Amino acid sequence: MTTANSASVSITLTTSNHAQGWQQDKTLQITHDNIAIYLPQDAVHRLRKIQMAARKIEKLDIEHASLQGDAWDEASQWAFALGFSCVNKLENISFCGEPALIERLQNKLAVYAWSRDLTNQTPAELYPLKLAQLTSEYIKNLAPNHVSTRLIQGEALKTQQWMGIYNVGKGSVNEPCLLELDFNPSADENAEVTACLVGKGITFDSGGYSLKSNVGMFDMKCDMGGAAVVAGALALAIKQGLNQRVKLYLCCAENMISSNAYKLGDIITYKNGVTCEVANTDAEGRLVLADGLMAASETGAPIIIDAATLTGAAVMATGGDYSALFALDDNVAAKAQASAKTTGEALWQFPLASWHQDKCPSAFADTANSRTAKGGGAGGASNAAGFLSRFVDNDGAGWLHFDLAGAYNGADSSLWAAGATGLGIATIADLITQH
Repeated sequence: MTTANSASVSITLTTSNHAQGWQQDKTLQITHDNIAIYLPQDAVHRLRKIQMAARKIEKLDIEHASLQGDAWDEASQWAFALGFSCVNKLENISFCGEPALIERLQNKLAVYAWSRDLTNQTPAELYPLKLAQLTSEYIKNLAPNHVSTRLIQGEALKTQQWMGIYNVGKGSVNEPCLLELDFNPSADENAEVTACLVGKGITFDSGGYSLKSNVGMFDMKCDMGGAAVVAGALALAIKQGLNQRVKLYLCCAENMISSNAYKLGDIITYKNGVTCEVANTDAEGRLVLADGLMAASETGAPIIIDAATLTGAAVMATGGDYSALFALDDNVAAKAQASAKTTGEALWQFPLASWHQDKCPSAFADTANSRTAKGGGAGGASNAAGFLSRFVDNDGAGWLHFDLAGAYNGADSSLWAAGATGLGIATIADLITQH
């Protein structure tokens, strides 16, 4: 079999074990220039095993995978795509089946490729205003007659009282900004906003004066992964025929150290009157998301979804295999779980109650943004969600918070290549499409 720089290799999926000798009963069975993925009909965790097989196939230095045969359904082809795609090979897959199926998979892969590539860019390439610009251009190109944008940047954030984004970003030479993107297919300016998406867009996170270690800082180009996921979700929903008005808010900043950076002990007064003492400058994601959630709440949208690479606590709890879900509204949480099941994405609901708002107390303000204990102390992911719940209306009705523990992998694994994964895009797209 020729593997080095192979232009394209045929990949079949089979439940019949035809191989002999050392390949018998192996998941990967190689014959000439073709590869078969053999899985018995009763194989457990079938999609996971297909994704793992795809990772092994990509490592054979195959440039392009061509899926062939009748055994490939939509879910199995997508599992293969997630495993095979990697940096410099984000779209190197040919799907099979009916034309409509191929088109759906190609559209989905293209959106994931854009979102993953955006997250993988270096901090020098992707600063806050560039993140807003690239997102605006990409989504406008999908629906040029239905998309409008508004950008608030630099000192204008302070003037308009978006104090979380302003304070987190003011220490950087690259200005912070809040992007509002309005997808309105009806062209009626009075049309109801049916959903809002809010993304954490920290294009680099040094930790600020609560400085990260070298190891902890190395992958922090990915801290805008939440922005890339919600932007990708809107793009995918548009490609899938979204016909309702949806607004996207990206909260973009660099968290840096300088003579002008925000400091521990500072108190931020938000637009809704909530005061917050800074207990940890490395708990900056929730500070910027608070502004986006308030802006989203002003629209009166019945569903508000935020996504962020927010806490190490969620990564520790899930191992990065699941996105962590938080909600105060059981009905909308159930819809999220249903969408995750439909799209095949792993989602795990964490505890959240209204009293989590009080888990980060301050003697000088309504709340602190964290606790001074390492990692924010026990229950850090729920406490962060409790902080965010202060900034949504109607006691959290219709609000979902995704803590994207699996959005980025610093190293290759048996399931994923190194870099961004795009996990969460399909679930959120499904939520806003069917709402």
